[in-house]
Amino acid sequence: MSTPRLVAEFYARIWNARDLAAVDELLTPDFAFRGSLGDELRGRAAFAGYAGALLAALADYRCDIEECVAEGERAFAKMLFSGRHVGVLRGRPATGRRVAWSGAALFTLRDERIAGLWVVGDLTALDAALAS
Repeated sequence: MSTPRLVAEFYARIWNARDLAAVDELLTPDFAFRGSLGDELRGRAAFAGYAGALLAALADYRCDIEECVAEGERAFAKMLFSGRHVGVLRGRPATGRRVAWSGAALFTLRDERIAGLWVVGDLTALDAALAS
C-alpha cells in the first residue's frame, strides 16, 4: 500500500518544510490531535502553535515515514522523528546535539483533509538523547 497523499503532505509540508500555512489546507477546522510528547489539542490554531513551538526547539526537524498502511479513512505510519536540539524541549535546555526517536501515527481522514491524528513516540529514547 502506498502512503496517502494527505499523510505525505502533512509531514513534507508542515514539518519538513516548516510551512505552517499548510495547516489550514490540510487539516479540518475541528482537527483533533494527541502528540507523542503528550499534548492533546483541538483545532488548527492550537496545532499550529504546538508545531511552531516544536520547530523552534528542534532545528532541522524532520519526520520521515518509514512505513505506512492505509484503509478507507484511516492510515497508520511508522515514523522516525529527528532534529538538532536548539531550544527547551521536555524541560531540558538546548544542547545543540542531534536527537532522534521512533514513533507511530494513526490518522483519521475526512472530506479530503486530516480530521484526527494520534501519535505515540519512544520518549525514553528521546529523553536519553536529550540527557546525554
